Amino acid sequence: MQAQTEFPHEEAPLKNEPIIKRKSIVREYAESIIIAILLALVIRTYLVQAFKIPSGSMEDTLAIGDHLLVAKFIYGTKIPFVDKTMIKVRDPRRADVIVFEYPEDPSKDFIKRVVGLPGDVVEGKDKKVFVNGKQFENPHEIHKEKDIIPKEMNPRDTFGPVTVPPNSYFVMGDNRDRSYDSRFWGVVTRDKIKGLAFIKYWSWDREKFRPRLGNIGKLIN
Repeated sequence: MQAQTEFPHEEAPLKNEPIIKRKSIVREYAESIIIAILLALVIRTYLVQAFKIPSGSMEDTLAIGDHLLVAKFIYGTKIPFVDKTMIKVRDPRRADVIVFEYPEDPSKDFIKRVVGLPGDVVEGKDKKVFVNGKQFENPHEIHKEKDIIPKEMNPRDTFGPVTVPPNSYFVMGDNRDRSYDSRFWGVVTRDKIKGLAFIKYWSWDREKFRPRLGNIGKLIN
């Protein structure tokens, strides 16, 4: 009479066959969280970063309470501890809306529109801006205040001519009368630029305490 096997419906395990142990649920969750954090850090450092608009210097292009995404890879991102740039698509162009470190306080981020490129001559005359002798046409530009300071003493309305140095950019806010920009503190150097603002992903109207649905998903130009 044959002896019955202990595994009537499956093959008996082979000797020296490794036993596969399942990870604990806690370990699986921990690994997933760590991977998610690392991916978020990589995306924030090299690809895309979120910013919130705190002031009205870019009205009506950007309103207070707009939340936007900035493409950091467009102008290239620097590898930490190495003086090299990666994933660069192009250099900043005139009329780009950029986010950068405020030259007078690097802990703060500013957002403005590029007006002058390296080598350009920028000049302001009676609220009109000229680049290399031609008026800079900005369909998003607005003015909200009348002159209260003599023109010859007011860099807001009359300034320059200013020659933009190499690796630098002259920037201005679209709300010309309420923007603290290159007319007052000078140019932005290339290494201070963080990226190109390209889309609004959320917008909140603080005064009416409701979202601006028309702004959500709107491209920035």
